[in-house]
Amino acid sequence: MDYRRFFETAITRLQDERRYRVFAHLERCVECFPRALWHRDDGTTQDVTIWCSNDYLGMGQHPEVIAAMVDTAARVGAGSGGTRNISGTSHAIVELESELADLHGKEAALVFTSGWISNLAAISTIADLLPDCLILSDASNHNSMIEGVKRSRAERKIFRHNDLGHLEELLAAAGARPKLIVFESLYSMNGNIAPVAEIAALAERYGAMTYIDEVHAVGMYGARGGGVCEQAGVMDRIDVIEGTLAKGFGTLGGYIAGDRVIIDAIRSYAASFIFTTALPPAVAAAATAAVRLLKTRPDLRAAHQRATHITKHALGAAGLPVLENGSHIVPVMVREAELCKAASDMLLERHGIYIQPINYPTVARGTERLRITPTPCHTGEHIVTLVEAMVDVWNTLGIAFVEPPQHLHVDPESRERCTYPEIKLAAQ
Repeated sequence: MDYRRFFETAITRLQDERRYRVFAHLERCVECFPRALWHRDDGTTQDVTIWCSNDYLGMGQHPEVIAAMVDTAARVGAGSGGTRNISGTSHAIVELESELADLHGKEAALVFTSGWISNLAAISTIADLLPDCLILSDASNHNSMIEGVKRSRAERKIFRHNDLGHLEELLAAAGARPKLIVFESLYSMNGNIAPVAEIAALAERYGAMTYIDEVHAVGMYGARGGGVCEQAGVMDRIDVIEGTLAKGFGTLGGYIAGDRVIIDAIRSYAASFIFTTALPPAVAAAATAAVRLLKTRPDLRAAHQRATHITKHALGAAGLPVLENGSHIVPVMVREAELCKAASDMLLERHGIYIQPINYPTVARGTERLRITPTPCHTGEHIVTLVEAMVDVWNTLGIAFVEPPQHLHVDPESRERCTYPEIKLAAQ
């Protein structure tokens, strides 16, 4: 039997639907972030500016974070040696979990190899340990949360996105049985924020347990970077907070934080944790450095919000269709898969700007977009260049503007490469 043809057919189907994804070959540069070197297929290279990184605060480039990784690797080696059940727990992970528990005001934390795995493991394990549990899951939850819900044997119901009335109907109908509300604080494709205080109040009223995904908010919001729940003053009212180390903290890994007994039960029962090799100590040390740093750097969060505000304002003033929201995510709507890919390609090839197209199944068909994520390292000059390039692409491809473009007024502010004084010095 020709097995290969089944895989060829699957790939062809994606190509015919204009959903086949091509990865840009990029080499980031510490001293010039958010710039990178694009390695073309023909063997040549080109400098580009990255506008879609989830390293939202540039922590992956920060000297203190890099130093922690290098120093730890030099002392204890590159790998972890195996699972924590067999090889023991590295001191670096113990320190990291202590910092994360403190960040969220919880008794304990547990680190996983990724945020995807932490959601898969924690949601399914919690639901299976609760007898006759009903999972109530937001309709816009991330794939990792959906997979965690599916992996569980528990009954599940979906409530309409951020719809408190629908959620309350489901809670009331469930009666006295155990209930687990699973939702995100910040939904990364639209950039909208959940009514976390109101959901916490409903959970308390109907005796439900709460599980929140803060992956796009940790490091970014709150006085110490604890996320949307810290900003809203409800961290103590959420049972389990899940986060990532790969976005605001710029490294790798996922985690959960909560009551010590809950965390211990997940540690003891979750197969995805038990049978997975632990994070290398060097990665854990780098993440710890980033968490500690951001607890004391509200100025970086302020700089990030300022860059986001200016970017949104400039794109909107140019008549580009920015999807409004209250977060740092800047979706620019294209609403057609082939055009979205063409816009991304033209930005890269003509203007040296990298923004990955977001198509189905990440977003619904007809809502394709370019998802822009400013950082504190994007200067006014970067923003001016971005907007001018996007106006050119929109005109060239005939993509609809919201209104006729206006003359662009954005003060370049600074020609420096980054807002980190340490990196400025290194770049000079």
